[in-house]
Amino acid sequence: MSKGRLSFLERGLVKIALLLFATAITLVFVSSRGSEASPAMSTESEQQTDANAQQMLAEGKQTFRFDTFGDEAFWTDALQLHRAIAGAKFGGVGPGVSPATALAVGLKVDSTALPQSLTSQLKRGRVNLDDPATTLALLKLNAVVGVKGTFKADGSLQSVGITCALCHSTVDNSFAPGIGQRLDGWANRDLNVGAIVALSPNLTPLTTLLGVDEATVRTVLQSWGPGKFDAELFLDGKAFRPDGKSAATLLPPAFGLVGVNLHTWTGWGSVTHWNAFVANLEMHGQGTFYDPRLNDPVKFPIAAREGFGNVRSNPDLISAKLPALQFYQLAIPAPAAPAGSFDPAAAARGATLFNGVAKCSVCHVPPTFTEPGWNMHTPEEIGIDDFQAKRSPDERYRTSPLKGLWTHQKGGFYHDGRFATLRDVIEHYNTFFNTNLTEQQKVDLVEYLKSL
Repeated sequence: MSKGRLSFLERGLVKIALLLFATAITLVFVSSRGSEASPAMSTESEQQTDANAQQMLAEGKQTFRFDTFGDEAFWTDALQLHRAIAGAKFGGVGPGVSPATALAVGLKVDSTALPQSLTSQLKRGRVNLDDPATTLALLKLNAVVGVKGTFKADGSLQSVGITCALCHSTVDNSFAPGIGQRLDGWANRDLNVGAIVALSPNLTPLTTLLGVDEATVRTVLQSWGPGKFDAELFLDGKAFRPDGKSAATLLPPAFGLVGVNLHTWTGWGSVTHWNAFVANLEMHGQGTFYDPRLNDPVKFPIAAREGFGNVRSNPDLISAKLPALQFYQLAIPAPAAPAGSFDPAAAARGATLFNGVAKCSVCHVPPTFTEPGWNMHTPEEIGIDDFQAKRSPDERYRTSPLKGLWTHQKGGFYHDGRFATLRDVIEHYNTFFNTNLTEQQKVDLVEYLKSL
């Protein structure tokens, strides 16, 4: 009996031990799973990385939207653009710039910056959009996308500067045309940069730089039209193409750039290179910029003469902002095409063509839709002229990423908008590469491009 009882007890203890062991294993598994999923259990290094990423995003967004890099020295002190905006009635010159005029030249208004009282008045039609005083009120609210105004104690406009968002943001028109929530990274194809600059009371800095009279400068500025800007004009002085058309190029989007090697239509450099280039040489901020390629007196006579290849400002208001600015821009995704904007069935067929007989993916490699590596081509390789390529250091054209094409169809395609529609682009390559696409295949390919 004693031996049998011990055997019974032993069996009970074994069962209890097995149960405890299983429970322990379960707790360890659950704990390990929880530690993987819970940010609170991440390592100190991981927490620092996450915190740094969030801080960089916040700082980059602030810089992209609101930092002028001290370019008021050019837009206010030199060109005196603030006086034209204010108008004679408010201490400036001329009629002033009303909201109606501002919207007509493509400037946008951030509706989230407007107080409820103002939005209510706008909805009731009780705000005078033909009065420059309203524009000044919007500037005080920091509601004009890409334009920053500073005011004196008496309320008069002291200075204006521009930010990255002027050209590379728009709004969703959710309140009214030109008024809505910000869409950072979208190309503002309504923005008439030339017309805005031409408002300036003093164009002497530009006539001196280009070596021409004021009438010529105004003719050049007015030739750009909506959605275009000539970044190389102040480097080489070439205002018009050989065919007599403006040398200005389309404003590109600043989204969907992560994983893309070179940037701009002709691949001048990385995102941060171009940010430094634009902040110093185009926005005319106060910073440091170095690119000895601009010292070429034959290719870039103005840049070489003016020393644009080695700019050193004291204080430097740009360089410290570039890392976070780049981080934010690379984080902006290309927006998905809205439902109903393309035919899904045709787009599916177009995807097969894109990656097959149409040969598009040879250069536009998914998912970035540009080549990993040195994504540049000679003019001869893509069947177009070399005018714009010759204005760049490498004399080539970059394979532009295609995601978000649907957001910037206005103004055409390619660097200068030479192809009015996506169908025109397809026709060009169908002829150049002899792909012999059928009518239906061309239609399907267009739908796929619209879906990206």
